[in-house]
Amino acid sequence: MDSVGFTKTAVAGAAARAEAAGLRWLREGSDRVVDVLTTDGATITTGLVDCVPASPEAARQAGRELARIHAAGAEAWTGENYIGSIPQTCEPTDDWALFYTEQRVLPFARAAHRRGNIGKDILDLVDRACAALRAHRWDVEPARIHGDLWAGNLLFGGDGPVFIDPAAHGGHPETDLAMLALFGAPYLGEIRRGYIEESGVAPDFDISTPIHQLHPLAVHALTHGPAYGPELRRAAGDTLRVLGG
Repeated sequence: MDSVGFTKTAVAGAAARAEAAGLRWLREGSDRVVDVLTTDGATITTGLVDCVPASPEAARQAGRELARIHAAGAEAWTGENYIGSIPQTCEPTDDWALFYTEQRVLPFARAAHRRGNIGKDILDLVDRACAALRAHRWDVEPARIHGDLWAGNLLFGGDGPVFIDPAAHGGHPETDLAMLALFGAPYLGEIRRGYIEESGVAPDFDISTPIHQLHPLAVHALTHGPAYGPELRRAAGDTLRVLGG
């Protein structure tokens, strides 16, 4: 990561402040999180990444570093939070499924329906999937997660991977891995191998991935339009099949 800064202006409210706080919090777990140089609440300046094509070795390192970030832990599900320019709630709860359904998936799915981007049939299916999630027993401690880890927020510089632009909060560790899978991270298999090497835990990628894709797909159905409706329907249906709902 270069010492030269990259500056951007927040498009909403306290988003720059939230991003800076999230980056600093994640960086406690790994120095592969981009460094915050300055922020004034309206803008944020971070280290500049001289991007190069990803390699299998760098992808594997990204998985190891992501596991280290997750292992840093989180005391609660809380924090001032934006995904892109949209605020999202982070109210304290000790129930991951309740947090995920009520503060992540359903607010965006309902807003997408109000906007006319998904039909009532898709919203009803998402509601059923969320009910099945809440009925399931989840024994998970909050991990320190990036929260918006699509491929564009994992860069590769000459000295390795760099994580940028988070919606950082305490969440389920597989959420970050599922978002990388959803939006096509390079060498995803190597990222997963590195994650398992570092964490010693093998997440059940094939089974649980659609559960953790409900939130980003609901966000995209709201912000990017009806094209994401079929994918949201698919993830909700797969969630029900996984949970036997």
